[in-house]
Amino acid sequence: MNLTLRVWRQPGPSVPGRLERYEAADISPDMSFLEMLDVVNEQLAVAGQEPIAFDHDCREGICGMCSLMINGVAHGPMKGTATCQLHMRSFTDGDEILIEPFRAGAFPVLRDLCVDRTALDRVIQAGGFISARTGAAPDGNATPVAKVDADRAMDAAACIGCGACVAACPNGSASLFTAAKVSHLGLLPQGQPERLRRVLRMVDQMDQEGFGGCTLYGECMEACPKEISIDFITRMNGDYLRASLSAGEPRT
Repeated sequence: MNLTLRVWRQPGPSVPGRLERYEAADISPDMSFLEMLDVVNEQLAVAGQEPIAFDHDCREGICGMCSLMINGVAHGPMKGTATCQLHMRSFTDGDEILIEPFRAGAFPVLRDLCVDRTALDRVIQAGGFISARTGAAPDGNATPVAKVDADRAMDAAACIGCGACVAACPNGSASLFTAAKVSHLGLLPQGQPERLRRVLRMVDQMDQEGFGGCTLYGECMEACPKEISIDFITRMNGDYLRASLSAGEPRT
């Protein structure tokens, strides 16, 4: 395959960026999208040019590091697929592909296709954990959990924190990410003691980070590589309302 790439290049956060054109020749359809970028970077290095900076780590759809807008779509054209799992057979010989970083006010561009997503980390730090000391690990069947709750908790826990939901949302909202992190703990017995405090702290931190408000547009769910449902946002909003109305619940 021979492709034309239009890639966003930006040397740093305070420097204006621009789209540059590159030719990707003899690309195997069996390559992943990131492997294709590796080939292009090798060619740039040989030519004495600066390689394209992009985020990646596990390349197995687990870590959430890959974060590209491909032809205007977070993670590209394949539904339920992270960028690292997107293969070049999803494109056609001769295609022109537009590659940009995630675009959101809370995700400033660091360099080229890399953005700063530490705002998501701070949302987690605000309450996405269980701090109650429970001693040694209990027997697997010691704490009964209804199957429907266990299944929903696992669905929410599938979130890899890539930020595609934020990039796809016209409001730049992180509600799907936050709802998944709130819900996967709040659905389990171990997460109940801190359930109300957790949702207050995480939602408040999300607002402080400058993410937009959720209007249930639905693009977040469409872009999510793990296909997490916006039903979790509704659940989070219900928990937040109950927590806000509960007497004695701290807001800090």
